[in-house]
Amino acid sequence: MVYTAGRRTGRIRITMTKSSLTDLLTRIASHIDRFSDRVGRLVSWLVIAMVLLVSYDVTMRYVFRSGSVALQELEWHLFSIIFLLGAAFTLRHEDHVRLDLFYHSRFMNDYRRAWVNLIGSLCFLIPFCLLIIISSLPFVQTSFVHLESSPDPGGLPYRWLLKAAIPLGFVLLMVQGIGEAAKSLRRILERPP
Repeated sequence: MVYTAGRRTGRIRITMTKSSLTDLLTRIASHIDRFSDRVGRLVSWLVIAMVLLVSYDVTMRYVFRSGSVALQELEWHLFSIIFLLGAAFTLRHEDHVRLDLFYHSRFMNDYRRAWVNLIGSLCFLIPFCLLIIISSLPFVQTSFVHLESSPDPGGLPYRWLLKAAIPLGFVLLMVQGIGEAAKSLRRILERPP
């Protein structure tokens, strides 16, 4: 990267070379990937907690004939949080659903896949995440203001905490989408057609 300052205009002109841009994209993508990996490892502990909770609930319900509405609600609360907060980790490791008919066909190479990922991230993933984040914030705010709780007797209170996982999960997914776009742009810049 080259910095030059003009004395008469008072402006700073920044010139970025191709290698410095790819280095910057690499650093951005690696920081985002590390962050998504940390969040994914934290969320993985919730999977263990959910398995133990479901095992306990099933044992209590079918062996001891004693069930709990709060436990059942906690199960789907945990499932929702795992799904929402784990989506960025899934995208980071490319374990999401993809139409492999075209993406992995013999007509596609890494360069073309990078273009598909870049366009998909910039045109579809990031705008969709922004749409969900913006539209879910009033939903969470209303739930918080009214201190929404379960309508079932014996259910869990503070449902706004669960609803707050919606914008949070999509923020994480959008950040990972930015990281994927950075990786794709780096691949495109490294290998021209």
